Amino acid sequence: MNTATFLDILAVAEKLKCNTRHSWTSSGRHESVAEHSWRIALMALLMRDEFPKIDMDKVIRMCLIHDLGEAFTGDIPAFEKKEEDSKKEDEELFKWIKTFPNPYREEFTELLKEMNELNTDEAKLYKALDNLEAVIQHNEADISTWIPLEYDLQFTYGADKVKFSPYLKELKEEIDQRTTEKIAQKKEA
Repeated sequence: MNTATFLDILAVAEKLKCNTRHSWTSSGRHESVAEHSWRIALMALLMRDEFPKIDMDKVIRMCLIHDLGEAFTGDIPAFEKKEEDSKKEDEELFKWIKTFPNPYREEFTELLKEMNELNTDEAKLYKALDNLEAVIQHNEADISTWIPLEYDLQFTYGADKVKFSPYLKELKEEIDQRTTEKIAQKKEA
């Protein structure tokens, strides 16, 4: 890839550092989209031993690129996102990727198609991590940042995505236990 194209791609991706999510960090500021993407990639890296038959390099690549469309659309919280929002995000992302030189254009296109179809174990794992990171982050944030619907959403969000894996089901149970404790602490205060 020539250096000008490389820098142009990075300039668009940099917007993910600026675009914030609904989630708050433990230090009391909104989390950036880039921080979320980084952490789900780290989660995948740390789970290699739990999924020896899964191509974890592919999962990490999925995690790193999954929200690139938000460089164009910004982040829309899952509880507000509509099908047309997802469609627009995909359209913008695929349009941008068409400008990439090969083999990156081909690789990113294939990865995104696989991620959208959610038929492979790699895609299922990436999507589960995407959902789980959000509930983990909410547990790490001050509970005063939660909106009312998140008290139930903490337990339901991602629950359907972990069903294919005993390890992920156990992780979700641990997250739910921590959510229960966090809510109980608020009631005691």
